[in-house]
Amino acid sequence: MNKVSGFPKRVSPAQPKGRTARFSTWLRDTDAGNEHAENPDAKPTGHRWWQVMCLSGLDYFSTLGYQPAIAALAAGALAPMATLLLVIVTLCAALPVYRRVAEESPHGQGSIAMLERLLPHWKGKVFVLVLLGFAATDFMITITLSSADASAHIIENPFTPDWFHGQQIAITVILILLLGVLFMRGFQEVISLAVGLVAAYLLLNAVVIAVSVASLIKNPAPVDHWWLNLTASHANPWLMVAVALLVFPKLALGLSGFETGVAVMPQIKAGAGDTEANPRARIAGAKKMLLTAALTMSIFLVFSSIVTTLLIPAPEFQPGGAANGRALSFLAHDMLGDGFGSVYDISTILILWFAGASALAGMLNLIPRYLPRFGMAPEWASAVRPLVLVLIVVALTITVLFEADVDAQGAAYATGVLVLMSSAGVAVTISARRKKQHWRAIGFGVISVVFLYTTGANVVERPDGIKIAAFFITGIIVISLISRLRRSTELRATSVTLDDAAKEIITSASQNSILQLIAHEPVRVTAARYRHKLMHAQMASHLPDVSQVVFIEITVSDFSDFAQDIEVTGTTRHGFKILQAAAPSVSTAIAAICLEIRDSTGIMPHIYFRWTEGDPMRNMLRFMFLGQGEIAPLTREVLREAEPEISRRPWVHVG
Repeated sequence: MNKVSGFPKRVSPAQPKGRTARFSTWLRDTDAGNEHAENPDAKPTGHRWWQVMCLSGLDYFSTLGYQPAIAALAAGALAPMATLLLVIVTLCAALPVYRRVAEESPHGQGSIAMLERLLPHWKGKVFVLVLLGFAATDFMITITLSSADASAHIIENPFTPDWFHGQQIAITVILILLLGVLFMRGFQEVISLAVGLVAAYLLLNAVVIAVSVASLIKNPAPVDHWWLNLTASHANPWLMVAVALLVFPKLALGLSGFETGVAVMPQIKAGAGDTEANPRARIAGAKKMLLTAALTMSIFLVFSSIVTTLLIPAPEFQPGGAANGRALSFLAHDMLGDGFGSVYDISTILILWFAGASALAGMLNLIPRYLPRFGMAPEWASAVRPLVLVLIVVALTITVLFEADVDAQGAAYATGVLVLMSSAGVAVTISARRKKQHWRAIGFGVISVVFLYTTGANVVERPDGIKIAAFFITGIIVISLISRLRRSTELRATSVTLDDAAKEIITSASQNSILQLIAHEPVRVTAARYRHKLMHAQMASHLPDVSQVVFIEITVSDFSDFAQDIEVTGTTRHGFKILQAAAPSVSTAIAAICLEIRDSTGIMPHIYFRWTEGDPMRNMLRFMFLGQGEIAPLTREVLREAEPEISRRPWVHVG
């Protein structure tokens, strides 16, 4: 079996020398980020699940920087109840859904991969591209929004010089560029920094909350005041529940860490018995990671909502107020002084800035798993560093367009998060139903309804989010189709294998190191059809000897796939020798098989076609999207691109 990239023995162009060449090699290094690049036979160890939890927790835990203020602003005195509802949804809905997603999609594709399997051909590809658009909305806005919020914390700190005010865009741009520099260096540094930042941030939050709780125990007057306000405005307990349900969609950002968690789970250390199909240790580690993160975040959310609602005056949560978007920071300064408050601010700034790291890691995992496989991204998209550069440029563009405004990006962030969570709920519901797990299917179905309601309510209330997501979706689809068009005449096969029967047919049918192949569409396979095809080839192309002719038949498999392994089998039908295979595209498969025959046997194939009837443009579109169409000229074009040396190129005859 030969890798297709090795088929054409072409003359290599002179390689550039000097710094430019070294930089180009470093930039396109596909082993960047792979700890075992120097020993490809070694089994990757990855990282412990709690270390990867810190990576995904950069996104999840960093919401403590703004979630309590969002809850207080949305629900007022009801904020603790609304937050408790969020915790119930976290533990009883999101957690079981994503534990199932981790089990069924252990390579980081999440619910996108689960749903892709449900829809065949282009329907599945387009559906994946739409979901990737929402994923891009979620992850890219995570980078820009978190960096913008970090810059806001920098500016609002009392020790920050006055000239920092009004420079939020510039500060945010610098933070995003620094994030890109870290990823250009390698992934190990990102994991190590994540562990330290998350540990310090959670410890500081625990101190602020503990001091605030102690203050309430010592002086319960704020509790009494809060209770009087609550019962005065919401005397009916059922009314409280109803209001909490209504404001719940506004608190949905508190669920943002689950999709990131499954996206980065390939970083979890594999066990000795793990296989590609069933990485049991990695799945178990991912489940521990999701459970620990959910429990930790739930505890912090409930207590932070209680202390901020009870101890911070309501006007401070309003836009322009000192606690708007930074409630726990307000308490850190108020309860423990500006010195501790500044330390807390530094920790918050760092984790908000670095929250983009988990999002960037998620994108670096998702894009290479889908777009290059679909033929919808250049080959360099499989390398980490060029992709980092592209994503950082996109993040900088978003920052400038939105002027680093946190509120303006919040709707898009929530929309991306909620759509992906809804897709996860639907995916696990369908999975449970197909496996005839009746009660689980019902439970997951109810959860899906909750997520869909939350998504719909968010879209209705903040339609800007779906508009921004539509921009990402349109961009991904357009760029993907352009890339697919540009790469359509590549040698679209990952490998070609000839079985023993095929090798025997090739050897016995060759004369003077030449093999005569007639392309035949395997629709009509009667003896009369083969005789007719042979007679036509003899008349139109003047075959010198028809006794040694071999037919080649390509069955189109999934025409929406870009490339796959091609297995060629030999058979005899009605006395005619036939090579047959399945592939996404007839033209590229024939070209790849001809090159494999040439390289593995030294026999030069001559392939004979007849012109395809019909409109050339329509045939071209059929080739692009159905793998068929104008076979002869496209086969010749694929061979021309794959083998520049004419004397070594398999011959194409058309009559």
